[in-house]
Amino acid sequence: MRRIRFLITCTCLASALAWSQGQAQERLKISYSSIDAPNANWYIAEDKKLYQKYGLDTDLVFISSSTTNVAAVVAGSVKVGNISGGALANAAVGGADLVCVGSFINTLPYELVVNESIKSPQSLKGKSVGISRVGSSSDVAARVLLKALGLEPDKDVAILQVGGSPERAASFRTGRIAGFTSPPGTVELTKGMPHRILASMGDLPNRFPFPYVCVTTTKSYLSSNRVTVKRIMMALIDGTHFFKTQKEESKKIFAKYSRQNNEGYLESGYQANAKLFERVPFVTKEGMEIQIKEALARKPGATLRVNEIVDDSIVVELEKEGFIDRIYKQ
Repeated sequence: MRRIRFLITCTCLASALAWSQGQAQERLKISYSSIDAPNANWYIAEDKKLYQKYGLDTDLVFISSSTTNVAAVVAGSVKVGNISGGALANAAVGGADLVCVGSFINTLPYELVVNESIKSPQSLKGKSVGISRVGSSSDVAARVLLKALGLEPDKDVAILQVGGSPERAASFRTGRIAGFTSPPGTVELTKGMPHRILASMGDLPNRFPFPYVCVTTTKSYLSSNRVTVKRIMMALIDGTHFFKTQKEESKKIFAKYSRQNNEGYLESGYQANAKLFERVPFVTKEGMEIQIKEALARKPGATLRVNEIVDDSIVVELEKEGFIDRIYKQ
């Protein structure tokens, strides 16, 4: 009789353990919007199984550009995605139920690459610059850099939707565009095409504030799945720490997901972004204010405040609980 009770107890314990392990794994689809290094913490977390480490069973998908990620998150096919502040503000002004819970890079690490024959801003007049999509980070960067050069976007210089960084480099090589905006290192993919850096965000007197790598979901999903979103943030913070401290392995993972083995591209991407990744990923409120102002200018009569699309309470919790300090002391 004792043996039977013992076996029953063991069976119940095993079942309970299996159930709790099953409950710890939450199946959900999340997305990143670029193969470039600023999104590396998303796919490092996948490659190093950090989502699983924090009790998640994720399906990480690549959806090119923030604007297409907006559609996926709003539709619910993706629960949490990387959406830049510009795309987020535009969508929210249009009525999208979106909220950003953290930002891992709060500036635009972009440069304007042009054909070598273009030796001054005036030489770019009447020509075109390539971006990924309208409303994307590359679009915002193009407009900021062109204005800094004294040029009027769309009027003096056409802005064309071309695609991701590799597609922009390819269009540049074929002569379809005279220049393109991209994160540092992408110019290495032009494969010998004569070029020059006409302007860089690093050239500006002050770093341009821009919520770039924003962890974004819907307000309704955050409300009912706060613990899940918090676990995603934990995995991404862990992935950021890995990127900042494990250079060579991070470059290998970067090469794997970008499908590029160009050492110049990988090294430049690493060096430029390792120092930009936020240890504590609060959203730049100043940068979001700028994006909201731009979005409201395109939709007269609409209203939107920063606190309606930014909720950094999870980051506050993680910092107060000592989670971030523990990760960075490893």
